[in-house]
Amino acid sequence: MESLQLRTALQTITGQMTSDGAGVKIKRLIGGNLIAEQDPFLLFDEFLSDDPNDYIGGFPDHPHRGFETVTYMLAGKMRHQDNRGNSGLLEAGSVQWMTAGKGLVHSEMPEQENGLMWGFQLWINLPAKSKMMPPRYQDIPPQNIPEVETLDGTLIRVIAGTFSNVEGPIHGIDAEPLYLDVRLGNATSLEIPIPSTHSAFAYCYEGEVYISGNLVEKGKLVSLSEGDYITVQGCSVSSQDSLILVAGKPFDEPIVRYGPFVMNTKEEIQQAIHDAQNGLI
Repeated sequence: MESLQLRTALQTITGQMTSDGAGVKIKRLIGGNLIAEQDPFLLFDEFLSDDPNDYIGGFPDHPHRGFETVTYMLAGKMRHQDNRGNSGLLEAGSVQWMTAGKGLVHSEMPEQENGLMWGFQLWINLPAKSKMMPPRYQDIPPQNIPEVETLDGTLIRVIAGTFSNVEGPIHGIDAEPLYLDVRLGNATSLEIPIPSTHSAFAYCYEGEVYISGNLVEKGKLVSLSEGDYITVQGCSVSSQDSLILVAGKPFDEPIVRYGPFVMNTKEEIQQAIHDAQNGLI
């Protein structure tokens, strides 16, 4: 029997402050100059501010084609609407998994005029066979995200994939993702299995954590090596050291991206631009 391999940190990313939408301030961790993409992940942003000037403009109508967007909220409220009549409210603890497929036009606008807005947006590629599938949403309210709690106060929210035989509510995704929100209690040490077929990264959003022995400070993302599992350990007994862990199966296909379109060829991108300009998305 082969021994299991520990995944370690390949690269540590601080991220770049930028703006998107109508001037929303964000930290871009994947999708910028430091990591263009990590197959199947195309982008990972954190938006975090209690200054309404940083988020009040929101993300007005814009198209997408050829990939999936995942929005996970820690604080605040955001309303999403699209050109197919769908609407929903994202609130603290909720997640929206939107598969753009062949395309839609949507907006994400704040439903608050002040207070803290905090969350993450992840873009996941679709394989060629699914890029023109019908769009769909999986909107999951906080109470429908299962949680695993340990005796020492650690809480793991299972958004997608499986942890400790608890399965997340997101289903039918080509990348077969794992998406965990891990909140460590009392300087806990924990092993987290990750499918060996997947690429993975972790982002520390509160406190400090040791990931496979490597200290990761708040606001830092680590790209993880191949392997079967990571170890995570909190550094503090007085605060909750927390991280997002994401893994997905790479597609190993050509990636051609232009703004909100991610396809396999330049011709498909040109078609997407044409369709958007002519109201066909």
